Amino acid sequence: MDKNKKIQSKRLRRRRHVRNKLRGDANQPRLCIHRSLKHFACQVVDDEQGKTIASASTRDKSIRDQVKAGGNCDAAALVGKLVAERAAEAGIKSAQLDRGHNKYHGRVKAFAEAAREAGLQF
Repeated sequence: MDKNKKIQSKRLRRRRHVRNKLRGDANQPRLCIHRSLKHFACQVVDDEQGKTIASASTRDKSIRDQVKAGGNCDAAALVGKLVAERAAEAGIKSAQLDRGHNKYHGRVKAFAEAAREAGLQF
């Protein structure tokens, strides 16, 4: 099997494994993460209503000035802190972390720890 196909199939298996366990509702929405090479983004989603409650990204104007590069652990930590503050303003205290196909290390771990320190529980 081609190396890239093998990596892609592992990602798909991980994504399905994680998503099958998670369903966000009004009490405990889903905290989705999108990680690319240059940027890091997340959003708090209520799956029952199909609405995004809060979101943050390294492309936001409030964060863009504070980070040199959007694809590192420091930028992910700032995004985690910002989304926890925005979720608290919306009345969300706890969420379910949906890491997608990403492994829990590096930027994803830095994001999760910063969000927990800012008061979001998961």
